[in-house]
Amino acid sequence: MNRIDQLFKDKKENILSIYFTAGFPQLEDTLPVMEAIEAAGADIIEVGMPYSDPVADGPTIQESNKVALDNGMNMKKLFSQLEGMRKKISIPVVLMGYLNPIMQYGIEAFCKKCNELGVDGLIVPDLPIQQYQEDYKALFDQYDLRNTFLISPQTSEERIREIDKQSDGFIYMVSSHSITGAKSGISDQQVAYFDRVKAMNLQNPRLIGFGISDHGTFAKASSYSHGAIIGSAFIKVLRDAKDLHQDIKTYIQAVKQG
Repeated sequence: MNRIDQLFKDKKENILSIYFTAGFPQLEDTLPVMEAIEAAGADIIEVGMPYSDPVADGPTIQESNKVALDNGMNMKKLFSQLEGMRKKISIPVVLMGYLNPIMQYGIEAFCKKCNELGVDGLIVPDLPIQQYQEDYKALFDQYDLRNTFLISPQTSEERIREIDKQSDGFIYMVSSHSITGAKSGISDQQVAYFDRVKAMNLQNPRLIGFGISDHGTFAKASSYSHGAIIGSAFIKVLRDAKDLHQDIKTYIQAVKQG
């Protein structure tokens, strides 16, 4: 069974997914950061594939993309870093990034390599659902990759239901109509959106992202979903870390336990 499927079968709440940019803060930090994330008790690792124009991301993640690219990170380098990953990492691993670099690599070659390395799923924010259905779904299925679509407060009920129908891993609930890292805390307006989606009784589990940064926001988001995703706040931990492994452990455990 795909590790993402297994996770949501075994655990129904308080699932913590941690995003970071591959090759940040240093080029060879990718696998050490992944090991530290798992050791600290996170449930999913989202590895960002650096891109020169990350349109959905705020300044913190944009800056980490620039640093990683300046460090020499590219798709080929990332895949070489992930060789043998499954000897050290047991939790689900999702690659997140934009369609252009994947197409440049070659869609089938990319999916095949992900499967060989033990990657469980993909999040491609700029992949249109129709294009996915017509051109890529068969490939994703062939290589046992779960595809995650994003929804936001502006997404219509009809489209949410269509996304739910076409999804087979989890749904990424963007907490607000903004770039990553733009807000902190959870507003009453966002809670109304969480309630609205929760009441739809979707077939796929949901993780809430954007604006989740500490135990309070993680716990609140998790009360309306199956868990939450932390990105920008974790990137700041990496950026400022004095002892990478220890600082990751301290932060993740504080998010989980308060």
